Amino acid sequence: MSRSVDALNRCDVAVIQHEYGLYGGRDGSDVLHILRHLRVPTIAILHTVLPSPTPNQWRVLNEVIARADAVVVMTSAAAKLLRQVNVVGNTPIDVIPHGAATPSASLARTSAASVQFLTWGLIGPGKGIEWAIDALPKLRDLVPPPQYVISGRTHPKVLAAAGEAYRTMLEGRVVANGVRDLVRFDNTYRDLEALGALIAAADVVILPYDTSDQATSGVLVDAVAAGKPVIATSFPHSRELLAGGAGIIVPHRDPAALAEAMRRVATDSSVTSRMILQARRIAPSLSWDSVADQYIEVAHRYLAFAGVGA
Repeated sequence: MSRSVDALNRCDVAVIQHEYGLYGGRDGSDVLHILRHLRVPTIAILHTVLPSPTPNQWRVLNEVIARADAVVVMTSAAAKLLRQVNVVGNTPIDVIPHGAATPSASLARTSAASVQFLTWGLIGPGKGIEWAIDALPKLRDLVPPPQYVISGRTHPKVLAAAGEAYRTMLEGRVVANGVRDLVRFDNTYRDLEALGALIAAADVVILPYDTSDQATSGVLVDAVAAGKPVIATSFPHSRELLAGGAGIIVPHRDPAALAEAMRRVATDSSVTSRMILQARRIAPSLSWDSVADQYIEVAHRYLAFAGVGA
Protein backbone atom coordinates (compact mmCIF):
# COMPACT_ATOMS: atom_id res chain seq x y z
CA MET A 1 0.00 0.00 0.00
CA SER A 2 2.94 2.35 0.70
CA ARG A 3 4.04 1.95 -2.94
CA SER A 4 0.57 3.07 -4.05
CA VAL A 5 0.85 6.15 -1.85
CA ASP A 6 4.30 6.95 -3.22
CA ALA A 7 3.09 6.58 -6.81
CA LEU A 8 0.07 8.80 -6.23
CA ASN A 9 2.13 11.48 -4.51
CA ARG A 10 4.27 11.78 -7.65
CA CYS A 11 1.16 12.82 -9.61
CA ASP A 12 -0.40 16.26 -9.90
CA VAL A 13 -3.81 15.01 -8.76
CA ALA A 14 -4.88 11.74 -7.15
CA VAL A 15 -8.23 10.33 -8.28
CA ILE A 16 -9.67 7.76 -5.87
CA GLN A 17 -12.52 5.53 -7.03
CA HIS A 18 -14.62 4.74 -3.96
CA GLU A 19 -16.76 1.61 -3.82
CA TYR A 20 -17.22 -0.35 -0.60
CA GLY A 21 -16.25 -3.67 -2.17
CA LEU A 22 -13.24 -2.32 -4.06
CA TYR A 23 -10.69 -2.20 -1.23
CA GLY A 24 -9.66 -4.50 1.58
CA GLY A 25 -10.68 -4.10 5.21
CA ARG A 26 -14.15 -3.86 6.63
CA ASP A 27 -16.35 -1.95 4.17
CA GLY A 28 -13.25 -1.12 2.14
CA SER A 29 -11.63 0.79 5.00
CA ASP A 30 -8.11 0.16 3.65
CA VAL A 31 -8.60 3.10 1.29
CA LEU A 32 -8.37 5.40 4.31
CA HIS A 33 -4.71 4.48 4.81
CA ILE A 34 -3.98 5.81 1.32
CA LEU A 35 -5.99 8.99 1.79
CA ARG A 36 -4.30 9.77 5.13
CA HIS A 37 -0.89 9.85 3.45
CA LEU A 38 -1.63 11.74 0.25
CA ARG A 39 0.01 15.16 -0.17
CA VAL A 40 -1.48 16.09 -3.56
CA PRO A 41 -4.97 17.38 -4.39
CA THR A 42 -7.39 14.47 -4.21
CA ILE A 43 -10.66 13.84 -6.01
CA ALA A 44 -12.84 11.03 -4.67
CA ILE A 45 -15.34 9.51 -7.09
CA LEU A 46 -18.22 7.98 -5.12
CA HIS A 47 -19.85 5.10 -6.96
CA THR A 48 -22.28 4.19 -4.17
CA VAL A 49 -24.22 6.56 -1.92
CA LEU A 50 -26.46 4.64 0.44
CA PRO A 51 -29.64 6.04 1.98
CA SER A 52 -29.23 3.87 5.09
CA PRO A 53 -25.55 2.95 5.54
CA THR A 54 -24.35 0.88 8.46
CA PRO A 55 -22.43 2.84 11.12
CA ASN A 56 -19.11 1.61 9.74
CA GLN A 57 -20.06 2.35 6.13
CA TRP A 58 -21.01 5.84 7.25
CA ARG A 59 -17.70 6.26 9.10
CA VAL A 60 -15.61 5.10 6.13
CA LEU A 61 -17.40 7.25 3.58
CA ASN A 62 -17.33 10.35 5.75
CA GLU A 63 -13.60 10.09 6.30
CA VAL A 64 -13.19 9.72 2.52
CA ILE A 65 -15.23 12.91 2.07
CA ALA A 66 -13.33 14.78 4.78
CA ARG A 67 -9.91 13.90 3.35
CA ALA A 68 -10.78 14.64 -0.30
CA ASP A 69 -10.43 18.08 -1.83
CA ALA A 70 -13.49 17.35 -3.95
CA VAL A 71 -15.94 14.52 -4.42
CA VAL A 72 -17.66 13.47 -7.63
CA VAL A 73 -20.99 11.66 -7.88
CA MET A 74 -22.69 10.58 -11.08
CA THR A 75 -26.22 11.90 -10.62
CA SER A 76 -27.92 14.88 -9.03
CA ALA A 77 -29.94 12.45 -6.92
CA ALA A 78 -26.72 11.02 -5.49
CA ALA A 79 -25.47 14.52 -4.68
CA LYS A 80 -28.69 15.32 -2.85
CA LEU A 81 -28.57 12.04 -0.91
CA LEU A 82 -24.92 12.58 -0.06
CA ARG A 83 -25.75 15.90 1.59
CA GLN A 84 -28.77 14.48 3.41
CA VAL A 85 -27.08 11.44 4.93
CA ASN A 86 -23.45 12.44 5.34
CA VAL A 87 -21.33 15.26 6.74
CA VAL A 88 -20.10 16.99 3.61
CA GLY A 89 -18.92 20.20 5.26
CA ASN A 90 -17.06 22.47 2.85
CA THR A 91 -16.02 19.67 0.49
CA PRO A 92 -17.24 20.59 -3.02
CA ILE A 93 -19.48 18.11 -4.83
CA ASP A 94 -19.34 17.84 -8.61
CA VAL A 95 -21.87 15.85 -10.65
CA ILE A 96 -20.26 14.12 -13.64
CA PRO A 97 -22.26 11.40 -15.39
CA HIS A 98 -21.20 7.81 -15.81
CA GLY A 99 -19.53 7.59 -19.20
CA ALA A 100 -20.38 5.30 -22.09
CA ALA A 101 -19.40 4.52 -25.63
CA THR A 102 -21.71 6.34 -28.03
CA PRO A 103 -22.17 4.25 -31.19
CA SER A 104 -24.08 5.30 -34.26
CA ALA A 105 -27.63 6.28 -33.40
CA SER A 106 -30.29 3.60 -33.47
CA LEU A 107 -33.15 3.67 -35.90
CA ALA A 108 -36.76 3.00 -35.01
CA ARG A 109 -37.68 -0.65 -35.55
CA THR A 110 -39.94 -1.69 -38.38
CA SER A 111 -43.35 -3.11 -37.53
CA ALA A 112 -42.60 -6.27 -39.52
CA ALA A 113 -39.71 -7.30 -37.30
CA SER A 114 -40.02 -9.28 -34.08
CA VAL A 115 -39.19 -6.85 -31.28
CA GLN A 116 -36.18 -7.90 -29.21
CA PHE A 117 -36.04 -6.97 -25.55
CA LEU A 118 -32.70 -7.13 -23.75
CA THR A 119 -31.50 -7.27 -20.18
CA TRP A 120 -27.76 -7.60 -19.63
CA GLY A 121 -25.18 -7.42 -16.85
CA LEU A 122 -24.05 -9.63 -14.01
CA ILE A 123 -26.98 -11.81 -12.98
CA GLY A 124 -28.20 -12.24 -9.40
CA PRO A 125 -31.07 -11.63 -6.99
CA GLY A 126 -32.35 -8.08 -7.12
CA LYS A 127 -32.09 -7.77 -10.90
CA GLY A 128 -35.86 -8.36 -11.13
CA ILE A 129 -35.58 -10.44 -14.30
CA GLU A 130 -38.29 -12.80 -13.05
CA TRP A 131 -40.86 -10.00 -13.33
CA ALA A 132 -40.03 -9.44 -17.00
CA ILE A 133 -40.36 -13.17 -17.62
CA ASP A 134 -43.75 -13.10 -15.88
CA ALA A 135 -44.82 -10.29 -18.23
CA LEU A 136 -44.17 -12.24 -21.43
CA PRO A 137 -47.36 -14.41 -21.44
CA LYS A 138 -49.37 -11.17 -21.67
CA LEU A 139 -47.66 -10.43 -25.02
CA ARG A 140 -48.48 -13.74 -26.70
CA ASP A 141 -50.92 -12.07 -29.07
CA LEU A 142 -48.23 -9.93 -30.71
CA VAL A 143 -47.37 -10.98 -34.26
CA PRO A 144 -44.59 -11.87 -34.61
CA PRO A 145 -44.06 -12.74 -30.93
CA PRO A 146 -41.38 -10.76 -29.06
CA GLN A 147 -38.03 -12.16 -28.01
CA TYR A 148 -36.35 -11.54 -24.65
CA VAL A 149 -32.58 -11.95 -24.37
CA ILE A 150 -31.08 -12.27 -20.89
CA SER A 151 -27.34 -11.82 -21.25
CA GLY A 152 -24.60 -12.09 -18.65
CA ARG A 153 -22.91 -14.43 -16.26
CA THR A 154 -23.92 -14.89 -12.65
CA HIS A 155 -22.26 -12.31 -10.38
CA PRO A 156 -19.08 -13.91 -8.93
CA LYS A 157 -20.11 -13.15 -5.34
CA VAL A 158 -23.57 -14.62 -5.93
CA LEU A 159 -21.99 -17.65 -7.59
CA ALA A 160 -19.66 -18.19 -4.63
CA ALA A 161 -22.47 -17.88 -2.07
CA ALA A 162 -25.42 -19.55 -3.80
CA GLY A 163 -24.20 -21.08 -7.04
CA GLU A 164 -26.61 -20.82 -9.96
CA ALA A 165 -29.75 -20.84 -7.80
CA TYR A 166 -31.05 -17.53 -9.19
CA ARG A 167 -30.47 -18.51 -12.82
CA THR A 168 -32.07 -21.90 -12.19
CA MET A 169 -35.09 -20.12 -10.70
CA LEU A 170 -35.33 -17.93 -13.81
CA GLU A 171 -35.16 -20.95 -16.09
CA GLY A 172 -37.92 -22.59 -14.07
CA ARG A 173 -39.99 -19.41 -14.36
CA VAL A 174 -39.63 -19.53 -18.13
CA VAL A 175 -40.97 -23.09 -18.21
CA ALA A 176 -43.79 -22.35 -15.75
CA ASN A 177 -44.92 -19.39 -17.88
CA GLY A 178 -44.78 -21.39 -21.09
CA VAL A 179 -42.44 -18.91 -22.80
CA ARG A 180 -39.43 -21.03 -23.68
CA ASP A 181 -39.77 -19.95 -27.30
CA LEU A 182 -39.65 -16.28 -26.30
CA VAL A 183 -36.60 -16.29 -23.98
CA ARG A 184 -32.91 -16.82 -24.70
CA PHE A 185 -30.24 -16.99 -22.00
CA ASP A 186 -26.80 -15.82 -23.12
CA ASN A 187 -24.48 -16.96 -20.34
CA THR A 188 -21.26 -15.69 -21.91
CA TYR A 189 -18.65 -13.06 -21.20
CA ARG A 190 -18.61 -10.36 -23.87
CA ASP A 191 -15.82 -7.90 -24.56
CA LEU A 192 -16.73 -4.31 -25.43
CA GLU A 193 -17.07 -4.99 -29.14
CA ALA A 194 -19.31 -8.02 -28.63
CA LEU A 195 -21.37 -6.17 -26.02
CA GLY A 196 -21.83 -3.29 -28.43
CA ALA A 197 -23.11 -5.71 -31.07
CA LEU A 198 -25.53 -7.24 -28.57
CA ILE A 199 -26.95 -3.82 -27.63
CA ALA A 200 -27.15 -2.76 -31.27
CA ALA A 201 -29.24 -5.86 -32.09
CA ALA A 202 -31.78 -5.05 -29.37
CA ASP A 203 -34.87 -2.88 -29.84
CA VAL A 204 -35.60 -2.12 -26.19
CA VAL A 205 -33.57 -2.48 -22.98
CA ILE A 206 -35.33 -3.61 -19.81
CA LEU A 207 -34.01 -2.81 -16.31
CA PRO A 208 -36.55 -4.39 -13.95
CA TYR A 209 -34.42 -3.90 -10.80
CA ASP A 210 -35.97 -4.64 -7.42
CA THR A 211 -34.12 -1.87 -5.59
CA SER A 212 -35.49 1.63 -5.36
CA ASP A 213 -32.16 3.03 -4.10
CA GLN A 214 -29.75 2.50 -7.01
CA ALA A 215 -27.96 5.82 -7.48
CA THR A 216 -26.03 4.84 -10.62
CA SER A 217 -26.55 2.21 -13.32
CA GLY A 218 -23.89 1.71 -15.95
CA VAL A 219 -26.29 -0.47 -17.95
CA LEU A 220 -28.80 2.37 -18.06
CA VAL A 221 -26.16 4.80 -19.31
CA ASP A 222 -24.94 2.37 -21.97
CA ALA A 223 -28.49 1.79 -23.20
CA VAL A 224 -29.32 5.48 -23.51
CA ALA A 225 -25.93 6.24 -25.09
CA ALA A 226 -26.70 3.57 -27.71
CA GLY A 227 -30.00 5.27 -28.51
CA LYS A 228 -32.15 2.45 -27.16
CA PRO A 229 -35.59 2.95 -25.61
CA VAL A 230 -35.53 1.83 -21.97
CA ILE A 231 -38.15 0.34 -19.70
CA ALA A 232 -36.95 0.61 -16.09
CA THR A 233 -38.28 0.38 -12.60
CA SER A 234 -38.18 3.53 -10.50
CA PHE A 235 -34.81 4.25 -8.90
CA PRO A 236 -32.92 7.56 -8.60
CA HIS A 237 -30.80 7.20 -11.73
CA SER A 238 -33.66 6.00 -13.96
CA ARG A 239 -35.94 8.80 -12.82
CA GLU A 240 -33.23 11.37 -13.52
CA LEU A 241 -31.90 10.10 -16.86
CA LEU A 242 -35.26 9.13 -18.35
CA ALA A 243 -37.18 12.21 -17.18
CA GLY A 244 -36.98 13.78 -20.65
CA GLY A 245 -38.68 10.85 -22.35
CA ALA A 246 -35.92 8.39 -23.31
CA GLY A 247 -37.69 5.63 -21.41
CA ILE A 248 -40.71 4.46 -19.48
CA ILE A 249 -40.69 4.10 -15.68
CA VAL A 250 -42.74 1.25 -14.20
CA PRO A 251 -43.41 0.13 -10.61
CA HIS A 252 -41.24 -2.52 -8.98
CA ARG A 253 -42.21 -6.21 -9.10
CA ASP A 254 -45.17 -5.49 -11.38
CA PRO A 255 -45.39 -7.84 -14.40
CA ALA A 256 -48.65 -6.25 -15.58
CA ALA A 257 -47.05 -2.79 -15.73
CA LEU A 258 -43.99 -4.20 -17.47
CA ALA A 259 -46.19 -5.96 -20.04
CA GLU A 260 -48.11 -2.77 -20.71
CA ALA A 261 -44.89 -0.81 -21.30
CA MET A 262 -43.41 -3.58 -23.44
CA ARG A 263 -46.56 -3.69 -25.56
CA ARG A 264 -46.48 0.07 -25.99
CA VAL A 265 -42.93 0.19 -27.35
CA ALA A 266 -43.50 -2.93 -29.46
CA THR A 267 -46.62 -1.64 -31.19
CA ASP A 268 -46.43 2.17 -31.29
CA SER A 269 -43.59 3.30 -33.54
CA SER A 270 -44.26 6.97 -32.76
CA VAL A 271 -43.58 6.34 -29.06
CA THR A 272 -40.43 4.40 -29.87
CA SER A 273 -39.18 7.09 -32.25
CA ARG A 274 -39.64 9.82 -29.65
CA MET A 275 -37.71 7.78 -27.09
CA ILE A 276 -34.87 7.19 -29.54
CA LEU A 277 -34.67 10.87 -30.44
CA GLN A 278 -34.47 11.84 -26.77
CA ALA A 279 -31.77 9.24 -26.14
CA ARG A 280 -29.81 10.63 -29.09
CA ARG A 281 -30.12 14.13 -27.61
CA ILE A 282 -28.68 12.97 -24.28
CA ALA A 283 -25.99 10.65 -25.66
CA PRO A 284 -23.26 13.23 -26.43
CA SER A 285 -23.14 14.34 -22.79
CA LEU A 286 -22.56 10.72 -21.78
CA SER A 287 -19.62 10.07 -24.10
CA TRP A 288 -16.30 9.21 -22.50
CA ASP A 289 -14.73 12.24 -24.22
CA SER A 290 -17.28 14.57 -22.61
CA VAL A 291 -16.88 12.90 -19.22
CA ALA A 292 -13.07 13.07 -19.43
CA ASP A 293 -13.22 16.79 -20.22
CA GLN A 294 -15.30 17.38 -17.10
CA TYR A 295 -12.80 15.50 -14.91
CA ILE A 296 -9.94 17.51 -16.40
CA GLU A 297 -11.81 20.71 -15.55
CA VAL A 298 -12.23 19.58 -11.93
CA ALA A 299 -8.54 18.62 -11.73
CA HIS A 300 -7.44 22.00 -13.08
CA ARG A 301 -9.58 23.74 -10.50
CA TYR A 302 -7.87 21.99 -7.60
CA LEU A 303 -4.42 22.35 -9.10
CA ALA A 304 -5.11 26.10 -9.07
CA PHE A 305 -6.26 25.91 -5.44
CA ALA A 306 -3.03 24.11 -4.58
CA GLY A 307 -0.95 26.77 -6.33
CA VAL A 308 0.13 24.51 -9.22
CA GLY A 309 -0.09 25.86 -12.78
CA ALA A 310 -3.07 24.50 -14.72
